[in-house]
Amino acid sequence: MPETAILWEFLSFAIRWLHVITAIAWIGSSFYFIALDLGLQKAPGMPKGAHGEEWQVHGGGFYHIQKYLVAPERMPEHLTWFKWESYATWLSGAALLMVTYWAGANLYLIEPSKADLAIWQAIAISGGSLAVGWLIYDGLCKSPLGNRPTVLMGLLFLALVAMGWAYDQIFTGRAALLHLGAFTATIMTANVFLIIMPNQRIVVGDLKAGRAPDPKYGKIAKLRSTHNNYLTLPVIFLMLSNHYPLAFASQYNWLIAALIFLMGVTIRHFFNTMHARKGYQWWTWAVTVMLFIGVMWLSALGMNQDSYEESMARPLTPVEARFAQAPGFEEASQAVIGRCSMCHAREPVWDGIRVAPKGVLLETPADIARAAHQVYLQAGLTDAMPPANITGMEDAERDAILRWFRQVGPLGVAGL
Repeated sequence: MPETAILWEFLSFAIRWLHVITAIAWIGSSFYFIALDLGLQKAPGMPKGAHGEEWQVHGGGFYHIQKYLVAPERMPEHLTWFKWESYATWLSGAALLMVTYWAGANLYLIEPSKADLAIWQAIAISGGSLAVGWLIYDGLCKSPLGNRPTVLMGLLFLALVAMGWAYDQIFTGRAALLHLGAFTATIMTANVFLIIMPNQRIVVGDLKAGRAPDPKYGKIAKLRSTHNNYLTLPVIFLMLSNHYPLAFASQYNWLIAALIFLMGVTIRHFFNTMHARKGYQWWTWAVTVMLFIGVMWLSALGMNQDSYEESMARPLTPVEARFAQAPGFEEASQAVIGRCSMCHAREPVWDGIRVAPKGVLLETPADIARAAHQVYLQAGLTDAMPPANITGMEDAERDAILRWFRQVGPLGVAGL
């Protein structure tokens, strides 16, 4: 049997693969139906109650699609409900959050220099904030602001920026942006599960019972669906941000996220207007470019990380101490510092490297002990690091890393 660390890594890989697949399905269907809805046109001879129609060609065939604002006079025997794409995306994302950020809380979630949290406290904040975010958002939508969509969107934007700032006060920069993405994605999936689908079931139930459905249910669902449409692209950025420390490790990462949310609006406005056959709003691309330049400028203002002196001076966490006190740590850390720290440093000295890859620092004992799991996988168990073995790490040095990490045993999995 493979050792626990390998099994854990492949568990993460499998869940991430599933998450990407389901996200593609959800985003694809969401964008398709928004484009379809905006492109509907009135035409002579449409059935009673039809709002518009669209002719499309794909896969060698032609499709004739008609939309009813409430429902047709006669309900079909079979209805295709587009819901599992959203549910599966959220469930797989939640599983990935647990495997990566909850199980690996000491490395990816908790930032000792910001907040001295126990693992259970960090996990409680992580999960609880997602639920609280939905309750606040849902309350705003159900208030009189629901009839003022522009004002509501403005308040939602401010709430998201505030959450980004709050997350960055207690979590690592990587976790802050990831959680802001999860916070937003939770709102989107809850919209589908708690609002859009139940409202649609009410309409279907009324039709089957011979009652006239209330149009308000469609109006409510349309508002939530519009919010999902404008939030999709920022969520994708936030989920990818963990690969780019220039975004998540910046001391202004929450402002970077704010600009990304605005970019989501400008990009979707262009495509929504185009699909509605209202012309091409090219000015949105100029605004998008300027916003992205702002993102790059903010990322260059400084990294949100402790200094070398602060890392050397702060007490080790219990998990860090476990690795730092394990037999073989000194030999393994010498190999890491000698072969990896020129890139994984607060001020990298390797040509072409401006910030530490993935934001992983390997200069101090605390740094190395904290990143033990990653060091083991990347430079001990495999030769992924250094890339192409450019610094000439020897087999004996990799063996030293293996021996050191395995002294800790199963507790080494994901930094637990």
